[in-house]
Amino acid sequence: MLSMVKRDHLTVKSDLKLLNKVQQWFDQFCLQHVSQLGWSEGQLYRLNLALAEGFTNAVRHAHRALPPETTIEIQVSLWINKLEMRIWDHGKPFDPNAIAEPEPGTLQVGGYGWFLLRRLADHVVYERSTDGRNCLLIVKYANEGQGHGA
Repeated sequence: MLSMVKRDHLTVKSDLKLLNKVQQWFDQFCLQHVSQLGWSEGQLYRLNLALAEGFTNAVRHAHRALPPETTIEIQVSLWINKLEMRIWDHGKPFDPNAIAEPEPGTLQVGGYGWFLLRRLADHVVYERSTDGRNCLLIVKYANEGQGHGA
């Protein structure tokens, strides 16, 4: 089993104005730990975009009816061969797999974020945690495409 290289976490209020803070925190983590392992700028850009999408979904959808003081917890775990991001929210549980994927050339309301996340990462799971929160798990492998089908 491969050992973890580094882990960090951030807890922020449910406020879209904090997106820059979240992305800067992630960029700093990548600068200090991830880039030395040979990850490409493109991989890190896609991960940052996935983090932004996950965070904004938590604020806009999961926490829509909750007070802005409701926290969102983000954890980044770096392994030799992969990076895992977990974003915990306090919203009502739902099944993102029930969202129809947009058909090419058509317009639909909603669902694009989940569609985008699945394209940016190798593995994406959104499920209810035992502590009553929802956890969005985003996994990206160091070698492009290593985790597809996992």
